Amino acid sequence: MRRQWVPPQHGAWAMLAVPLLAGLLTAGCRWPDLPLAGAWLAGYLLSYFAFLAIKTRRPGRYRAQLLLYGAVAGVLTAAVVAARPAVLWYAPAYAVLVAANAWFAARRRERALLGGVASVLQSCLMVFVVATVAGKPPATVLGAFLLCLGYFAGTVLYVKTMIRERGNPAFKRWSIACHAVALAVAAWVTLWAVPLFGWLLVRAAVLPGRGWTPKRVGLVEMANCVLLLACVTAL
Repeated sequence: MRRQWVPPQHGAWAMLAVPLLAGLLTAGCRWPDLPLAGAWLAGYLLSYFAFLAIKTRRPGRYRAQLLLYGAVAGVLTAAVVAARPAVLWYAPAYAVLVAANAWFAARRRERALLGGVASVLQSCLMVFVVATVAGKPPATVLGAFLLCLGYFAGTVLYVKTMIRERGNPAFKRWSIACHAVALAVAAWVTLWAVPLFGWLLVRAAVLPGRGWTPKRVGLVEMANCVLLLACVTAL
């Protein structure tokens, strides 16, 4: 029963929560952040079941979820837009990225690397949305955005090398390269992030091939997310 309403994608929750919290930590909280958080959650749940409907070509099977989450997301989004109309500037970017994910779902390639990149961009853009809600310029949260983007972009590749693409040397090389770039960017943003991103680079180079279970990989990434938010507070 629970899986009929709650997606079994544990990693997605971090991608929902961390950029939102990073934005709040750097831009501050305003009352529209409450409906924004609800719309963000409902929007994810809506997209998950919408993509399932597209993938399976059986929209009727998910009608209840689509109606419920669509209604909740619509009402809460309307409240945010009414309070901060400027958030509509992000609508085209989200439309393009969601369309990309829908394209991969229609071809049953929702786990493709480019689909993961699109999901990461959707997630990290929330840092800027929170800043807009707070009435702050994007430059205020640029550092938080770059840290979140560097972490999640690298983690998409790293997790693939640990699970679906383990034993694939090309993915491992791309993962290490991505983490090296992320480390350089993090050092430019704040030296406080260097230890964390240095560790992320080491784990990308050393841990693949060691037979870790998905649960163990996930628990380590939860700790990394906490450390990432700690780095954001230093900005």
